[in-house]
Amino acid sequence: MKVTTTGDLTLIKKINTSIVLDAVRRNAPLSRAQISELSGLNKATVSSLVQDLIDSHLVLEIGPGQSSGGRKPVMLLFNGQAGHAIGIDLGVNYIRGVLTDLEGQVLRESQRSLKEHALDFTLEQLIQCIDELRAQAPGSPYGIVGIGVGVPGIVDDKGAMLFAPNLDWKQVELQNILEERFQVPVTIDNEANAGAQGEQKYGAGRGIAHQIYVSVGIGIGTGIILNKELYKGASGFSGELGHLSIEYNGKPCRCGNEGCWELYASENALLERAKPLGFDNLEDLLQAAEGGNDEVKQLFHSIGDYLGAGISNIVNVFNPDVVIIGNRMSRAKAWLEEAVQQSVARRTLPYHRERLQLLFAELQDQSAVRGAAYYAISRFLEKLRTS
Repeated sequence: MKVTTTGDLTLIKKINTSIVLDAVRRNAPLSRAQISELSGLNKATVSSLVQDLIDSHLVLEIGPGQSSGGRKPVMLLFNGQAGHAIGIDLGVNYIRGVLTDLEGQVLRESQRSLKEHALDFTLEQLIQCIDELRAQAPGSPYGIVGIGVGVPGIVDDKGAMLFAPNLDWKQVELQNILEERFQVPVTIDNEANAGAQGEQKYGAGRGIAHQIYVSVGIGIGTGIILNKELYKGASGFSGELGHLSIEYNGKPCRCGNEGCWELYASENALLERAKPLGFDNLEDLLQAAEGGNDEVKQLFHSIGDYLGAGISNIVNVFNPDVVIIGNRMSRAKAWLEEAVQQSVARRTLPYHRERLQLLFAELQDQSAVRGAAYYAISRFLEKLRTS
């Protein structure tokens, strides 16, 4: 009986190609010899795989490097311009989009307000945003490699929005709608998960093993990263910590619960309490606080105290290295931070807060949109490894 090893050899080549490409992406500029040293692959194999990657437009030769004796090595770079990705943050009152290269660098941005939540209207605005970014993409070998979308709700593994209480949406097949419209791979995830990925890859969470990203916008969501991996739970729905009950018999929430954390510590909670002061948007409140308005600064302090109460529950449960506060309310760091720190110090167990860092998102309100673009990039690169 003849035994074929073709499949095994093909798989080995894919694995080795992935190893070489990852080495170039993470350590460039570097030479073929350095890839061999880093990977443990022999020089002939590395040379062959590098040539394949050059032919595929994913790796570039950039000229000679320093010699350690003998011929100068030719240095290699990952070609981030080989394709482009689109990231979208679909908020409750806005749509934010970015066009990036394959290294996640932002090339173009787009933002628009959402004045209503009717499904047809919102989808039209979303499609227009994507079209606008797509039209601005420079020519490249792979074109638009994919679209990532962060959404304010529960998403299943097929990219359907099961429930978005702050949009009043249920059972929206968003991935199917967008893939049919744009004919590229689309990844849909909760915006807090996207924000966590954005901060881990490009922001304050780089290199940190255990981190919780708290997205504070109209509602509150959380992205949980444990051992550097996004934790999604048994059904993929983890992170809905904005619906932790922090007040028994508290305010009724659209989710059906009472006393949910986001009713007391979100942008929406801030705006409700700001109405008697004559304010109806976050931008004016930030400007007033900057101008020294004591009533507004006290309001931010109170919201920060509630924000710290929920974060304390997270810290006591997960014992993370870092909690990162992101989304639109991160812009109020100057007036929230002290209250959050004090609240967490009062409510957490001393062992849990011993090494804890409380940070505000380095990417501010772009964490989710950058993470959404990363989803599209990583899916493209993963496909290269398995196709």
